[in-house]
Amino acid sequence: MSFIATRLIHWHQVYGRHHLPWQGNRDPYAIWLSEIMLQQTQVNTVIPYYVRFMQTFPTVNSLAQAPLDAVLTLWSGLGYYSRARNLHQAARLIMQDHQGQFPRNRILIEQLPGIGRSTAAAIAVFAYSKREAILDGNVKRIFTRYFGIEGYPGESKIQNLLWEKAEELLPVDHGAGRIETYTQALMDLGATVCKRHTPLCEICPLQQHCVAFQENRVNQLPTAKQRKPLPQKETVFLLLMHQQKLLLEKRPSSGIWGELWCPPETETGVDIASYCHDHLGIQIQSAIQLPALDHQFTHYKLRIHPQLLSVTSGSFIEKNEFIWIKPCDALERAIPTPVRKLLKHNFLSNHHTLTI
Repeated sequence: MSFIATRLIHWHQVYGRHHLPWQGNRDPYAIWLSEIMLQQTQVNTVIPYYVRFMQTFPTVNSLAQAPLDAVLTLWSGLGYYSRARNLHQAARLIMQDHQGQFPRNRILIEQLPGIGRSTAAAIAVFAYSKREAILDGNVKRIFTRYFGIEGYPGESKIQNLLWEKAEELLPVDHGAGRIETYTQALMDLGATVCKRHTPLCEICPLQQHCVAFQENRVNQLPTAKQRKPLPQKETVFLLLMHQQKLLLEKRPSSGIWGELWCPPETETGVDIASYCHDHLGIQIQSAIQLPALDHQFTHYKLRIHPQLLSVTSGSFIEKNEFIWIKPCDALERAIPTPVRKLLKHNFLSNHHTLTI
């Protein structure tokens, strides 16, 4: 067994995380859910969402039977909503194509929506004790530092090299729980010791042979991606109020915040009264410009200009993609984080209770 595998397995027995809510069982559904939630999201943020999700949808069948809106409502605030949509779609495919049984093979698992090679491998390891290599962000960081590998890990050449290392280092010994312990140890070391910022090299079990530590290059690895400044976009949210209720619109399935509920949106510089009349069939008055809200996505920054508007009359027709709802009740819907912030700050805080 490799030096890394031996050291990590021993280290994890004492210093690893053993009490996370998804640990200690072989339920592939629970493991799958945790792995999806943990993509680009920290453990402490995930835990309450995971617990609520498992209480509401304890089985893959219950998730498959649920309406997507209910799934997105539970996911609201966790971000990267395509994960929830893929989770729901995959649950239905498991029921339809796999007779309700979660696939046992990494290749088959990887064919489900929203599951890449590393996530599929992690599920196969923890649910079925399969000897599979993982390569998530934590593991990439550990390997680039330990082996002194330069170059952005997202580049295909560097990524292929890291996959080779990941496969080579797998423990050969098939002792009870060996592959699971090793895999969890990699995740835990990256999350708690070999961190992106302020790594705790002085307590790292791999310090002795770590190239980055020996050459004082820990802060230089992994090589950062050369980033261009994020473009700035702007939009206007129309907070349309009628009889103390707010108008929300369900967004299309494609694009940002797919299938989530948001206020109607338009471009900056548009005549709001004309837009409401022409597109929504309503008349407005008493426009109030609220403070702008900034929100950052992976690829751009968005500045939201909220306009508080009173609806006076109109022939607005109720459709499935529109609802009138009290701001407090809107928090129980599937809404993105910026909308949640707007509602809490402008309608529901002690200092800002707007009525119009």
